[in-house]
Amino acid sequence: MKPENDKKSLWKDVLRMVIFLGIGFFFIYWFLLKLDAGQKAAIWQSFLEADYWWVILCVLCSLLSHMVRALRWRLLFKPIGYQPGVSNTFGSVIIAYMGNLAFPRAGEVMRCATLRSSENIPMEKSLGTVVTERLIDTIAFALIVLVGMLVMFGQAKDWLYDTLSAKFDSLPNMWMIAAVLAVLAVAAFVFYKFFWRKLLHIGIFKKINNLVLGMVDGVKSVFHMGTRNTVLFLAYSVAIYLLYILGGLIIFHAFGETNWLGFRAAFVVYLFGSVGMTFSQGGIGVYPALVMMGLTDIYGISMGVGTACGWLLWGAQQAAVIAVGAGYLTYFSIKKRKQTIKP
Repeated sequence: MKPENDKKSLWKDVLRMVIFLGIGFFFIYWFLLKLDAGQKAAIWQSFLEADYWWVILCVLCSLLSHMVRALRWRLLFKPIGYQPGVSNTFGSVIIAYMGNLAFPRAGEVMRCATLRSSENIPMEKSLGTVVTERLIDTIAFALIVLVGMLVMFGQAKDWLYDTLSAKFDSLPNMWMIAAVLAVLAVAAFVFYKFFWRKLLHIGIFKKINNLVLGMVDGVKSVFHMGTRNTVLFLAYSVAIYLLYILGGLIIFHAFGETNWLGFRAAFVVYLFGSVGMTFSQGGIGVYPALVMMGLTDIYGISMGVGTACGWLLWGAQQAAVIAVGAGYLTYFSIKKRKQTIKP
């Protein structure tokens, strides 16, 4: 790659980071701007009254989810002839999350580079497994959101319907939505069957077709690892998302006002928080705000406790990544230096 292209890529990354961080800090400023002195005092008091043993347990839960992700990632290397160590793979995953706090998606490259230096696995091989993993995660998250929206629990479902009803005169029922989706599915099938191949000679349609085929191959590769590894991969995937939800369930116990909330509320908080992670760098500002909104508007939790709960849940995840990630960065740096000076 030419130096000019390197500079352009760097400036794009910097600009992207500034934009995402800007969004996060804007939400923090906008949120604080709306608070009066009494509300700020209530939030601060909630932080002071929180039981931080539960916060520590939430940190450990977050680290466990990263460990399970590392174990799942290792499975993708077996079909291509590599078997990285658990510790090095876990460290690479943690460093990836830490890198993503600084630059969007920079962590994916960082974890492949780390695994190359610690396990001598070529970058292109690692990147291939990362693409497959991210694709599976995207599909899994889309399914979780879809299921969550269709079977949204109790007050959350009522709140969503009431919120949308306030903006729209009438809302379609589930049967109408199902009918529209069925019609769209049939139309897509007919278009693909009779018209798609005729469009493949056009450049952009050919690229889209190759991209879709590549994604399909990536998903299929999971089912070519052998029955045992495929079952393990799916089990690890389920465990990762359950641990994400468990983190919210744990943080509820840090406050007397939220310790009655159960799995349903934790699932709703996970959905809200996940949306927040896509809107700002590392979810800063947006993640806690959406968690607070879910707790206050749906479950009637006070704003002070809801805000503190959102920030502690977000902060526990980031604290785990930064503390352990910094340690692994030091470890990998020392290890690389020893390898360099080795006679």
